[in-house]
Parts: sequence; structure tokens; C-alpha cells
Amino acid sequence: MNKVLGIIAEYNPFHNGHLYHLTESKKAVNAGYTVAIMSGNFVQRGDTSLTNKWIKTKMALQNGVDLVIELPTIYSVSSAENFASGSVKILNSLKIVDYLSFGTELCDVNLLNEFAEVLYTEPKEYVSILNHELGKGFSFPKARENALLMYLNDIRRYANILSSPNNILAIEYLKALKQENSSIIPFSIKRNKVDYNSTEIVDGFASATAIRKIALTNDVWSLRKAMPMPSFDLMYDQLRAGKTVPNLSRFEHEIIYNLRKMTLEEIADLPDVSEGLENLIKNAANSCNTIQELVSIIKSKRYTETRIRRILVYCLLNITKKDMLNSKKINPYVRVLGFNVRGKELISAIAHSNPKLDIITSPRRYLDESNNKILKAMLEKDIFATDIYTLGYDFDSFSNLDFTTPVIDL
Repeated sequence: MNKVLGIIAEYNPFHNGHLYHLTESKKAVNAGYTVAIMSGNFVQRGDTSLTNKWIKTKMALQNGVDLVIELPTIYSVSSAENFASGSVKILNSLKIVDYLSFGTELCDVNLLNEFAEVLYTEPKEYVSILNHELGKGFSFPKARENALLMYLNDIRRYANILSSPNNILAIEYLKALKQENSSIIPFSIKRNKVDYNSTEIVDGFASATAIRKIALTNDVWSLRKAMPMPSFDLMYDQLRAGKTVPNLSRFEHEIIYNLRKMTLEEIADLPDVSEGLENLIKNAANSCNTIQELVSIIKSKRYTETRIRRILVYCLLNITKKDMLNSKKINPYVRVLGFNVRGKELISAIAHSNPKLDIITSPRRYLDESNNKILKAMLEKDIFATDIYTLGYDFDSFSNLDFTTPVIDL
């Protein structure tokens, strides 16, 4: 079989930078097939996807991906560590993937791997430094960054690497590959023209952050410049149909209602809530009307905005610490969202390479036939997430789309 390239993405939405990464990755390893593990309707930074997972699947397939597999919601909305772990577990379980490509701010995988090795082995000296930094009141990401830099003891060599979300995810992918003892070969493609948080369009390249902001302004011309034509056409249709969900604020009343209704013990049972944070969250929910107010009241040196926003997503989707713990214990199912002709060949090869793997094309059939309670609960969470997500539409907020929407076949 030809070489198989794996990509982990949100495609929120699929833009020219994604096309560049996909094209350059294929060329780099002469890949004959590409499989993408893609987050669904809610994303890792504690927010909504601009368009639903089936539209994102069409975008990916129309631009050169052969098979799209959904990253279960529990991983999609987790920390970078669990996001990467779930994604790599799926790629590794396919037993046909040769390479994993990711976008970074630099092209030196060996340099990123030095960080990943420390996080994987957790030397005593590093752990001691980390605990010391946490004791100063820093957030976990900042304390870890400080500890890594002090442990590796070469500020000039490693400076600024951990300030990029893409680099951080890449390090987590490398760590996850080590944890799975995977034979998948990682490599990186340097981001082109603009960085992760850029709000400008440069020579047709814009960050997903910028594109989502542009979409809210109905600046169709700018949107067209930053996206491949197939992606733009789909995006434009969704905007006109009122079937986009621009951000988590669409659900702020539901979230604040839930928090006001929940007991302190129930809030404390949300992932990422610790050290009495439930009290801050409860008090904030009782005194504000918007998510922005809520986040502003709670965030601090220790509690980052991203962490708080993820907690709000957990609240909205009823994700508990037990759910999160279970996700770390198991290998996820393979939920197929879409494929082309080559993707069908990939599915056959996967089924042959790993006959025991749960490959889901019909959620209803899986729920009826599977005996795995943890995986069924995880899939039910994906279905619930879609039902909640469509409430953010302007029109046609139907439920049960996971049962009524067929696998995309291009």
C-alpha cells in the first residue's frame, strides 16, 4: 500500500493555510493517502466550531483529504495533552498510518522532541521545579513552561518555543507517540505567512482566528481571499442559511443557568476544577449575565481564560471528571464522518489490519450492538454535543443529526 499520511486538525474552517499544510505534507513524504482526525462541533480552546462537523468534513475531502474521522468530543474539548493523546491513539489504532504531520512555528522536530522527552519521562528534578513554580501561583501551562526552560537550562536555544499553541500541540503529539510506542514518524511543516493569532490576511493566508472574525462581519471578499473556493462556497452557504455558531456566547444563558442550578459539589466535579475554583465559578455565575463577564471575574494568574472556557464547555455538555478519566483509560472508537474513493480503500485496509477495531459508520447501530459501556457513553456525548450545537443556529435547530446525516461520500 502507498504511504499513508495522518493529520490532526480542527479545520475551523478549512482555509488556505490548511491547504498549504496538506499539500506540502503530502509532497514531503510522497503520500498516496491522507487520513484526518478532526474535532467536531466544539473545539479545544473552549469554544464552538464555526460550522458543523459535516461541513468541515466536506471542506477537507474537497481539498485533498481522503478519510475524515471524528475526534470524540471528550478529547476535542480537553487540554492539549488529552486532545493529542486521543488523536494519536486513534491514528495508532488504524495500524496503517506511516507519518503524522503537524504545523509549527519552526521546522526542527528534534528540538520539539527534547521537550516531549522531558514531559514523557518526567525526571525528578523537572517535577520538583514544576511543583515549585506551581507553588508561586502560576497557571499550570506557565509553570510547566518555566520548569521546562529551567530544567533544559538553555534559554537562548529554547526561548519562545512554548509561547506558540501550535508548538505546544506538536510537543504533545510527540509525547503521545512515545506513550503509545508508535511506529508513526512525525514531521512538521512551518506555518506560512501568518501566525496562530494573526488577524491579518497576507498574500491569501490568514489564521483561522482571523477568518472566524471576518465571517462575523460578512466581509465576503476577504473571506474569499483566505479560503480555497470549495471551502468558501460551503462557508458562504452556511452563513446565508444561518447555520453557523460563531462562538460560545451563543450558549451563555444556558451555561449561566446550569451553573446557577448546580451545587458546589457538581461544579467541583467538572474537569479542570480544583483548589476551590468551584466557589469562584458559582459566585461569578450568580452575579453576571454574559460569558465575557464570567470569564473576566474568574481568570487570574493561576486560572487562564482558556481553562475557564473549557470548564464552561464541560458545564454545557455535562462532561464530568469521571468522563475525562475514562477517556484516558481506553482507546477511542473510529467514527467515520466522510471519505472519497481512496478513503474507502483506507477503511478496507484498516479493517484488515485491525479487525477488532470499532469502526462506526452508523451511530444507531453501534449504540444498539456494542457492549462497551464507556465507548457508548462517549458516543452519546458526541450526539448530545451536536444536539446542543444546533441550538446556536439562527434557523432549523434540529436534533438527532448524528442519526439522520449520512456519512459524506465524495
